Amino acid sequence: MIECYINTSLEICEDRDTKGLYKKARAGSIKGFTGIDSPYQPPLNPECIVESGTDSIATCVAKVVKVLEGKNIIPAVISVPVIELFVKPDEKAAKIAEAAGLPKLEMSKLSMQWFQILSEGWATPLKGFMREDEFLQSLHFNCVFDHGTHNQSIPITLDLTTEQKDKLSGSKAICLTYLGKDYAIMRNPEFYIHRKEERCARTWGVYTKNHPHIQMIYEQGDWLAGGELEVLHRVEWGDGLDKYRKTPLELRAKFEEMGADAVFVFQLRNPVHNGHALLMTDTAKKLKERGYKKPVLLLHPLGGWTKADDVPLEWRMKQHDAVLDEKVLDPEATVVAIWPSPMSYAGPTEVQWHAKARLVTGAQFYIVGRDPAGMGHPDKKEDLYDHSHGRRVLSMAPGMNQFEIIPFKVAAYNKTKGAMDFYDPANHDNFEFISGTRMRKTAREGGALPEGFMAPKAWKVLQAYYASLQ
Repeated sequence: MIECYINTSLEICEDRDTKGLYKKARAGSIKGFTGIDSPYQPPLNPECIVESGTDSIATCVAKVVKVLEGKNIIPAVISVPVIELFVKPDEKAAKIAEAAGLPKLEMSKLSMQWFQILSEGWATPLKGFMREDEFLQSLHFNCVFDHGTHNQSIPITLDLTTEQKDKLSGSKAICLTYLGKDYAIMRNPEFYIHRKEERCARTWGVYTKNHPHIQMIYEQGDWLAGGELEVLHRVEWGDGLDKYRKTPLELRAKFEEMGADAVFVFQLRNPVHNGHALLMTDTAKKLKERGYKKPVLLLHPLGGWTKADDVPLEWRMKQHDAVLDEKVLDPEATVVAIWPSPMSYAGPTEVQWHAKARLVTGAQFYIVGRDPAGMGHPDKKEDLYDHSHGRRVLSMAPGMNQFEIIPFKVAAYNKTKGAMDFYDPANHDNFEFISGTRMRKTAREGGALPEGFMAPKAWKVLQAYYASLQ
């Protein structure tokens, strides 16, 4: 038995009274009626408290599910658990001592970013860099299979050279390092050939060595190492932005502290303009209309590797802060945090990874944009991917039934309103489309875009970035 206290006010109980019993009790025709002329005695130590009538139905359900999961009555995959890979505090000293005497494998900066993803639980249920079977599952099915089907469309691998592989072969455990510091123990490492051409063809769906991420893969070692990780230290980059790098469990705690009954995610790698903000505020409005009391936005910019012509992370974070400072987004209902993943620019394949990783934060809604995770074709004057395929693939992707996908609505500058607005084809002449290319060119030249396109402080940050390049 699990005692659950449905804590509901008398006013709400009477409002819900379809049989009219409260009305009869107040009229005196029913005696000893609980809450009217007989006191209600709430339970002293309930295992679950549901604030019915105050919280949304979704929040009430989540509280019940959380208790059932905690008692192992239902599997935790219903709400997506978080598998962190950090060693237990009482084992840390012994593990550090053990790692010091193990053969070493130095990670690149890109591998270190994937290491952070794994260690903090973003790639749950992966327990380390992919072994060959997991690598094949990801490449061929966009999933991994661990007591169920879990979407994992992007392989997470650790490369090494033939010389390094020969040196480490036969080791029962190795120590992973970055800049000479011991970060983790990898148990029973498995070494397998890095089939670069097959990997790139399957991940990107197009094949050109001029793609910036494909270029990096061809510069990597010819072998991959997989194995479970025992992580000794949390990754910190010391760039002044670590305060924004919240783990999934830290984000869950933050949402609970804020009293969020719905969390919706907007993932981006670019500066925020008022068209983005319009979509986010419209989503919050629609969630409230559906009965949610406190929907919270997770503004979650990608913080790993990006191509050279993207705006760097530190400038994007300054720009996001300016957007909140001008209250274009509600600072009381927004959490800005950095997601540490590298960018692959792999279109519909990658957008599944972008969404799947946010499941572990407890978010229920995901806004998917136009041509998410895409870019221009490096060899042709066309986009790599159809602008609608990311959204359509995401709505059908296996292993993500928990998410409700909110499709991107096209926003443009409405010249009659002097503001960003949802595009209305019937009034096409009223709208002006401001491309990213035009935005970057204007910022680089120190010019101005129509008032209302971007918050003034945020635009000044963007101008300052491009001025710094001079």
